[in-house]
Amino acid sequence: MSSPYCISLADVEAAQSSLHGLIHLTPILTSSSLDELAGHRRFFKCELFQKTGSFKIRGALNAVRSLVRAAQGDREQPKAVVTHSSGNHGQALAFAAKVEGIPAYVVVPRTAPLCKKAAICSYGARLILCEPTDKSRMEVAAQTVQEKEGVMVHPNQDPAVIAGQGTIALEVLQQVPQVNALVVPVGGGGMVAGIAVAVKALRPDIRVYAAEPCNADDCYRSKVRGELIPNRHLPDTIADSVKTSIGPNTWPIIKDLVDDVLTVTEEEIQQATQLVWERMKLLIEPTAGVGVAAVLSEQFRSVSQEVKNVCIVLCGGNTDLGSLAWLSPPGKGANGN
Repeated sequence: MSSPYCISLADVEAAQSSLHGLIHLTPILTSSSLDELAGHRRFFKCELFQKTGSFKIRGALNAVRSLVRAAQGDREQPKAVVTHSSGNHGQALAFAAKVEGIPAYVVVPRTAPLCKKAAICSYGARLILCEPTDKSRMEVAAQTVQEKEGVMVHPNQDPAVIAGQGTIALEVLQQVPQVNALVVPVGGGGMVAGIAVAVKALRPDIRVYAAEPCNADDCYRSKVRGELIPNRHLPDTIADSVKTSIGPNTWPIIKDLVDDVLTVTEEEIQQATQLVWERMKLLIEPTAGVGVAAVLSEQFRSVSQEVKNVCIVLCGGNTDLGSLAWLSPPGKGANGN
């Protein structure tokens, strides 16, 4: 039976086979102090320890390897791969392309964190800057594809990317078989869509929650209205990896398979991120803090009274420490004076 979505469980399982031995099996960690704060048992899937510092390598490498396998038939190997990215997918695609010996071009907003820009270049990709809007990203990427005769690997709508991200769920189900719910940060929706497809096929009793900033709440608004409603303007949030909107391939999966969407304020994201730094000694990026903030929120307590074991995906750790001005309390400098 064909899947009603752009991917199926079989695609996720095929991605897991393709990625075997090439990426890390990231650990699940716990924290008794955070369990006490939340009132439930919490398990943290530590994708900040993944290659390139985030979960994105799963989708990028699966996509590039899929292109290479297709070229072994009657198609030519791509002359280049191209993407647009807020940083993490760009790093992942640069790494994946280097592994397969293919040139990579990454279109990045000029406002992206310096650490992410530097990492993209360090993996050998060509960095191309654009304005910090979805329109500019897509236009510059399309132009680059034409100029370089490349293949576009979309950061969150490419089916091979979505399937690769779904391998997180297969690992979680093995590592924490007692899990009742997963909480996943959402930007373009590739990760939560891939996870939802795998989880609902294997364990439909498990709840899947998406988490996003109030300032970038297109997924929440789409879920409430029952139709795809992208952000009209560039969101203003410290969670730089989820400023993009969900899209035509991820929306149908989110609409049908994601149980609820939780939104959190900028202050909640900041507090949750610092809490993980201080209590768990894990240097997550603020986007990973979105999921933590969600499970600590009153909203989550109200919808999950029967949920006892919750897994939060700490999606990445590519933090630009030099730009964290929000760490200093109002009226104080970095030295506390």
